[in-house]
Amino acid sequence: ETSERFAAQTRRMRARRDAARRSSAASSGASMADRSTPGHQVRFRTSFSNTVYDVMKRRGWIETDSDTDWDLHWAERDWVYEVFDTMHLEAWQRLNHFRNGRELCRKDLLVKNLKRRRRQLEREGKHEEAEAFDFSPVTFVLPKEYAMFVEEFKRTGGVWIMKPIGSAQGKGIFLFSRLSEISEWRTDYRFRGKGADHKQESDVEAYVVQRYIMNPYLIGGKKFDLRIYVMVSSFSPLQVWLHRSGFSRFSHSRYSSEPGDIANNFMHLTNVAIQKTAENYDARSGGKWDIRSLKLYMVSQFGREMVDELFWRIMMVVLRSLFAVQQVMISDRHCFELYGYDILIDDTLKPWLIEVNASPSLTANTKEDYDLKCQMLNDVFDVIDVEGKLSGDEEHVGGFDLIYDNGFVDVEQGSCWSTLLGSAMPRTFGDRLAPAPRPSSGYHAASSQQSSSGEDAHRLRQERTVYQPSREDTSAAAAEKPSGSKKKQRPLSSRRNLKRAS
Repeated sequence: ETSERFAAQTRRMRARRDAARRSSAASSGASMADRSTPGHQVRFRTSFSNTVYDVMKRRGWIETDSDTDWDLHWAERDWVYEVFDTMHLEAWQRLNHFRNGRELCRKDLLVKNLKRRRRQLEREGKHEEAEAFDFSPVTFVLPKEYAMFVEEFKRTGGVWIMKPIGSAQGKGIFLFSRLSEISEWRTDYRFRGKGADHKQESDVEAYVVQRYIMNPYLIGGKKFDLRIYVMVSSFSPLQVWLHRSGFSRFSHSRYSSEPGDIANNFMHLTNVAIQKTAENYDARSGGKWDIRSLKLYMVSQFGREMVDELFWRIMMVVLRSLFAVQQVMISDRHCFELYGYDILIDDTLKPWLIEVNASPSLTANTKEDYDLKCQMLNDVFDVIDVEGKLSGDEEHVGGFDLIYDNGFVDVEQGSCWSTLLGSAMPRTFGDRLAPAPRPSSGYHAASSQQSSSGEDAHRLRQERTVYQPSREDTSAAAAEKPSGSKKKQRPLSSRRNLKRAS
């Protein structure tokens, strides 16, 4: 019966795929000429009604609800998992997710791949590079690794944090410091009865448990983490773009490591979905601070060299996490992915990878947040280049900088930074984004009246802005580069790891 159901399902999938191909072939005759002509109107499909929709419309793109006749589909992950393998895509069509993106973005699979990569490097004798994979806290997957976790907990104790493997926005997360605090969850798994097939019944939700980082770097006594945007346009060969913008997300309660405060999520979790329910939530700032302002502040506290080293290490956390999954990711020329990386900095200025989001929130809660996300998304669509305006050898497109293209891409000579993350945005970046034709995000719907004046005449410029950073494009807080130096010099701990990869 199982094989018959599988065969019937396969026949249905093939029938849908063949129908999609016939439909695509029927419409491609008229559309092929249009798509091969520079300046053709791009057709997009999406189920989102936030900044993604706003930016697409204001680029002059045409929305379609067709299953097959589109140039770019900004889809939900479930659509990709369920439908992608059943349809045929034309050469020009682009999709915003890779087939098996869970390998990087599901918490348990990310940990598995990081551990595997580290073991592989150790077997190859690359011990120094293996040691560099220490940017993820000690982690176990429960209930599968419960016994190993208990052994580690009894040996070291401390505070730990529990996270559901597939949840977002802080849902289901809690901290604990005693095993008895998770006895209810543990009992739900260990003492469940057996079914008719004599196998253990276990529908308990899988969690990861991580050692909690008790010494975060604080500003104003408050904890924060970073959200940075990374775009992968290919996994084979690996091509990675890092956006200069991003933001830090602050808690709205002063941090305390006292045992009595362990249950205070407003103090320990920086997720906006949690913080906006706090009594003292600042709706004006949204609890966010742009990453450039953070970088300049840290330069004033620690100096340019230490902050440059920190931001370079953040970039390397991104790259090493992608190296860890590169071999298992199904690369497809139609696919790209925008990732939201969450990074925590501790009081020794060490960056920690908290998680990677395949569907980072693109709904804005302040005007500044709306502008940042719209500008970043506009740059995403510039890099994807469905309109065919780029030459293909650009290393800087809007706010995106190519940091890896089957090998490390160095910053330009004359820059005093090892990475442009948090640096000034291009001076020729697009005009201020106008309000969208319809209310989208919660912020936009609430502010549509005040922005419905002369600003609605502004539109995203249709021509690409390809930025090549000048030597003068450095922050005001940065020290000048010595005039006698001709090549960018990274810190010693950085340079020895920057061997170009094949």
